[in-house]
Amino acid sequence: MIPESLKTEIQARIAAAVTPREAAVDVMKELQRHDGWLTDEAVGEAAELLGLTLLQVEELATFYEMIYRRPVGKRVIHVCDSISCWAVGGETMLAHLARRLGVEPGETTGDGVFTLLPCCCLGNCGEGPTMMVGDTLYGRLTADRIDEILAEERAGAERH
Repeated sequence: MIPESLKTEIQARIAAAVTPREAAVDVMKELQRHDGWLTDEAVGEAAELLGLTLLQVEELATFYEMIYRRPVGKRVIHVCDSISCWAVGGETMLAHLARRLGVEPGETTGDGVFTLLPCCCLGNCGEGPTMMVGDTLYGRLTADRIDEILAEERAGAERH
């Protein structure tokens, strides 16, 4: 059950939208922010608030890469695997991240800090290879820069 304050905030967002469906992704992101991922209960809450069916919300949730339908780490690392990033070493950077974290793409580290997810494009093609941690975009990645970013992000996760 979501807190009443969050429910009120979500209802205001839906009311401001042209149609409830237009607000669906924002609603799912807010519910995800609350629990860390979009739980089955949250899908039901979203459907009820939006006036959509469970299936409609589930279809939207599984379409968007930034909506998580299973638990993720405190910091989600999206690594661009588009052709633009791949051409400038993206695949090597993904392999480096996997080695450093000790996980395969799609997995979460044993301490629950990082989840490593490839994604189709981060819209930063001119700065590839690129990854995003949370809402922070990092471009022109090198192995050394990735190690620095991981240390910074781990320290930030431990503070929160």
